[in-house]
Amino acid sequence: MSRALSVDLRVRVLGAIAAGATHREAADRFGVSAASVSRWRKRERELGEVRPGPLGGDRRSGRIEAHHDAVLAALGPGRDATIEEVRGSLAQQGLAFGFGTIQRFFARHAITRKKERTRE
Repeated sequence: MSRALSVDLRVRVLGAIAAGATHREAADRFGVSAASVSRWRKRERELGEVRPGPLGGDRRSGRIEAHHDAVLAALGPGRDATIEEVRGSLAQQGLAFGFGTIQRFFARHAITRKKERTRE
């Protein structure tokens, strides 16, 4: 996984721009891409800081989590519906989620899909 470049480098690059260099000139001088310089400049303008934002992590599970109750209701009273049955039930409500999305939702909430063996 990639790492963010140091804050020190970002400050020096943005200092060169403040001194009159173009984005491309500053990028060539410090060995970074012009696109990175543009992103750092935008971040400095909008947030007032040049520190990098967080990297990685889950950015999309919030969409299905917003419909937590609907997903649990789609499982049925015995919580024994298959993932495809849950997908179909949610689709009837206008909610489209992929098989893997629902599978990860179940894993996060410890909902298992194993069948219980009958006991005598």
